[in-house]
Amino acid sequence: MAHPIVLLVLRRLRLALVATMLASLLAALPATACTRCLHVFADGTVVVGRSMDWVEDPGSELWVFPRGMKRLGNAGPESFEWTSTHGSVGVSFYGVATVCGLNEKGLVANLLYLAESDYGESLAGRPNLSIGGWAQYVLDSYATVAEAVAALEKEPFTIVAPVLPNGEPGVGHLAISDPSGDSAIFEYVAGHLKIHHGREYTVMTNSPPFDEQLALNAYWKGIGGDVMLPGTIRASDRFVRASFYVNSIPKNISGTKAIASVFSVVRNASAPLGISTPGEPNVASTIWRTVYDQKNRVLYFDSATSPTVFWLPLERCDFTSAAPVKRLPLKGGETYGGDASGSLRPAEPFLFLKATPR
Repeated sequence: MAHPIVLLVLRRLRLALVATMLASLLAALPATACTRCLHVFADGTVVVGRSMDWVEDPGSELWVFPRGMKRLGNAGPESFEWTSTHGSVGVSFYGVATVCGLNEKGLVANLLYLAESDYGESLAGRPNLSIGGWAQYVLDSYATVAEAVAALEKEPFTIVAPVLPNGEPGVGHLAISDPSGDSAIFEYVAGHLKIHHGREYTVMTNSPPFDEQLALNAYWKGIGGDVMLPGTIRASDRFVRASFYVNSIPKNISGTKAIASVFSVVRNASAPLGISTPGEPNVASTIWRTVYDQKNRVLYFDSATSPTVFWLPLERCDFTSAAPVKRLPLKGGETYGGDASGSLRPAEPFLFLKATPR
């Protein structure tokens, strides 16, 4: 009978071979980018980070939106309308969408690309919302994940997803989290809304849809991250790596080390400048990364073309209804270090991506 150590080595080699074969099969899946991960620390600090990978710089800037703003879904004559209950800080995309942000209650929303998204057709009597306003509506309206899930599962609007300014489809799925560590993922596939709600949903990338990502990750858990981890920039590989590493972060660290630990996981899932994939604009370089301290209400921003990380503490922002909208310029190559709240400037709010219902 073979020695137990020999059997263990053979078993691990066999698993590694199967993993390699699986990775080859997964290469046939749509390759998409952007990664979101969340960690809850022992002192109650909740930190969530994400990357933005795209074929070009989408001209993202940081915005401060006060309470009491009247919003329009910009999706035709039956557009969804609302008034913001909570103030927020958001990151724009092409100046027509909020792709992530943090509101004054500590709720974070992250919108990531999902090629399989299908929001269904517009329904008579139900208003329409441009996908450019989806994340912002959540930030404007809800204080907790549970509150948002209870409202959004009733589907108060139909999302309309037109093409982006660069001609690519404007489709995605949404992840939200709150200062308790609660988390939810919202996806529209084949015209139906699917919600995954629970503290266990700490990672989201892109294709395939979330149910399939969970199944793939369960397989890799059986192998173990200390044996082998998939290493490409494909979404399924990044999901596995981010899941393993974010769960390896020590629970007892705090402060800047907690922020740095989540940044390190997001950077591990990032792609270097210069990478692009023809026909797949989202399989490309990491343009920027954000990390949110949901307990202390701070947004950290890391540009791939800047040597420094800067941040916006929400306690330094004026969210009163009489306050002006403010913008932190970034499109001109501006760089900041440390607390950048003093560089915010009054600005007119952007309109959400114009959409035509089908």
